Amino acid sequence: MQTTAVVWDERFTLHEMGYLHPETPRRLLAIKEILDGDGVGRELMRIEPRQADDDELVWVHDENYIRRIKNTAGIEHTALDPDTSTNAYTWEAAVFAAGGFLKLCEEVEAGRAGNAFAFVRPPGHHAERDRAMGFCFFNNIAVGAEWLRRERGLERIAIVDFDVHHCNGTQRTFYERGDVFVSSTHRFPFYPGTGAADEKGEGEGRGATLNVPLPVGSGDDDYKRALGNEIIPEVERFAPQMILVSAGYDPHREDPLGGMQVSTDGFRWMMRALLDLARSVCGGKLVVTLEGGYNLKAQRDSIEAQLEEMVEG
Repeated sequence: MQTTAVVWDERFTLHEMGYLHPETPRRLLAIKEILDGDGVGRELMRIEPRQADDDELVWVHDENYIRRIKNTAGIEHTALDPDTSTNAYTWEAAVFAAGGFLKLCEEVEAGRAGNAFAFVRPPGHHAERDRAMGFCFFNNIAVGAEWLRRERGLERIAIVDFDVHHCNGTQRTFYERGDVFVSSTHRFPFYPGTGAADEKGEGEGRGATLNVPLPVGSGDDDYKRALGNEIIPEVERFAPQMILVSAGYDPHREDPLGGMQVSTDGFRWMMRALLDLARSVCGGKLVVTLEGGYNLKAQRDSIEAQLEEMVEG
């Protein structure tokens, strides 16, 4: 058995962008059913999140932008993007989401947990240096990679993103750097419009970005080929000291937004492949953060399957 740590906190459910908005607190309440249930939830190590401070957020985000999000605290509604807005609790949720992911990076890097999953919201991979977009405010996984590099001295970190949407914010953060390898498999063309196969990084980062765009309707076999034949070999070549994963469940065949055909068993396979990869290159050190997924049952079932694999090790 593998020690799998998780973060879940009620603060993440207080952020809301409107009752009919697809990125809803109900996503986390469905996941809580797993954590409080009689199955894999009993095997998980619960970790309390902490708040990411401004000095950590500024590694990825502009100071004025951080201040802008902070200034929304206590205000009922602030629109930042056509589909991205804050309420009175968004600032607190966002800094604890980033900090919760940092806490799990710390637990895994220190060897107190073998792997970990941050059940946080708001999600993060679309957030750019000075822009909220795609339901995201702070780029949790990018802040985590920077924390591992700056505070723990890791020299090579790999990010794998399997959300249906391309990780534009994550890619842009590291596009000209060679110490963080960013890979993404996603529907293309699709929101946010980035993620073409010829986007490979620039300068010192040339070759440290890998996009595997997939057409609408892609399913399990397509994702297995993308991960198994393209992403995994390149991550192995990069030889990271830790693997970070942006986990989106909107490629599920039941998702209302994604247009893809991945099954719950397909998500189980993806996690098993990533765990095997982590074991082969970095002693199993793998930390996952929640991104998208808008069918509550499909997301819940897929996460439960992936947690079962993570606990198995």
